Amino acid sequence: MDHEDRCRQSARRTFLQAGCLAALGLGLPQLLAARTIGRVSAGGGRAKSCILLFATGGPAQQETFDPKPDADIAVRGEFDPIVTNVPGIQICEHLPRLAAQADKFAIIRSTYHKSGTHGVGVHYNMTGLKHAPRQQGEPQVSRLDPPCIGGVVRQLRGDLNGLPASVQLPVRIGDQNNFQWGGQHAGFLGAKFDPLMLIDDSWTPGTLPPAFLPHPEIGLARMANRMDLLHQLEAPRRTLPSEEIATYQLAQQRATSVLESKSAWESFLLDGEQPSTIERYGDNKFGRSCLVARRLVEAGVGLVTVPWMHLVSTKNFDTHSQHFKLMKDLLLPPVDQALSALLEDLHDRGLLDETLVAWTGEFGRTPKINNNAGRDHWGNVYSTLLAGGGIRGGQVYGSSDKQAGEPVDHPVHTTDFVATIYHALGYGPTTVVHDAGGRPHPIVQGKPITALF
Repeated sequence: MDHEDRCRQSARRTFLQAGCLAALGLGLPQLLAARTIGRVSAGGGRAKSCILLFATGGPAQQETFDPKPDADIAVRGEFDPIVTNVPGIQICEHLPRLAAQADKFAIIRSTYHKSGTHGVGVHYNMTGLKHAPRQQGEPQVSRLDPPCIGGVVRQLRGDLNGLPASVQLPVRIGDQNNFQWGGQHAGFLGAKFDPLMLIDDSWTPGTLPPAFLPHPEIGLARMANRMDLLHQLEAPRRTLPSEEIATYQLAQQRATSVLESKSAWESFLLDGEQPSTIERYGDNKFGRSCLVARRLVEAGVGLVTVPWMHLVSTKNFDTHSQHFKLMKDLLLPPVDQALSALLEDLHDRGLLDETLVAWTGEFGRTPKINNNAGRDHWGNVYSTLLAGGGIRGGQVYGSSDKQAGEPVDHPVHTTDFVATIYHALGYGPTTVVHDAGGRPHPIVQGKPITALF
């Protein structure tokens, strides 16, 4: 049995003994051993936190932020561009609310990494680095991989205020064939720096996940008594120097900490929000998750990742067929509503200047429409978006060619896009993290787009 399997078994035993985290794989923050590690100044932005919105499946650049109205019909598609509140900038007609707030965000129209594979694109966009070599198939999560941005932030900053430094909700990034592509945990940093993953398809964001609480027949008081007994029974083993025991104890601490910190729960709940606010974001899983993300960064969480989910996790931007119908009816309206509400809400609360909001996906879609009225995978160029955290809104950086097929001006490799996120958070090429063996690793290889600040 290898180290990863031993850690997994230890964590599983902990959740069963604690009786509060069943089959979801949820980890909660340690309250007693929180570390406070300040940012390494890299002359970057002023973001204290980041909300990373991930459009699972790979959204089409042509039908979001890089319309091509003058292209041939086989390229331009069915939608028209609309003007924004910034002269000279146009985006898709089905993003009218975002068009009214273009002064708050910057569009990068020249992002690329050249791969058309979902798992490769996920890993690049979530880590800024290439995944460890695989023998075959899509890269799934692995402890051999470099860490996601959330894992880096969790190691560098530590957990504060009874909350983890990094959270992902409401679902994992995957599809019907791949539950969780690589790049979504702390990789070689170790399990203790994994983001808190709230990835239950049946959970309604903004409510308390059922697995956060003991069974109703047990109750909190009986649960606390059981944990006291468990601590007494396990006291002898705590004195033994063992990495496995340390991992076990940390998992146990995370699993039970929510029972000791009511205030930590409240950041995940929307009970205190006005119904009009929930409606403003959209009363669906993506909209509610964006609102929870705002609450979490207000509470001090450093990185919140919100993968796309509206109805079910397999209904995403991987639109190989019926592309225009899906984009118009299912995909674009909730994104337009939630992202515009998030930007406006952060701005109104005075938080946008210190909160970076990033939008990306695996890749873009092909210049030409296929025979199924869809667009296929395209990693040669795609559009990303950044707002807040020192980013100057109302600008477009880079451009694609007339077919939205290749970068022609200021190409931005995905490593540079992620380097820009780190730059906004105050980290740079001299910032290092340490793997489970204590070895240092630079967090990024790309160069930030300083012209955006």
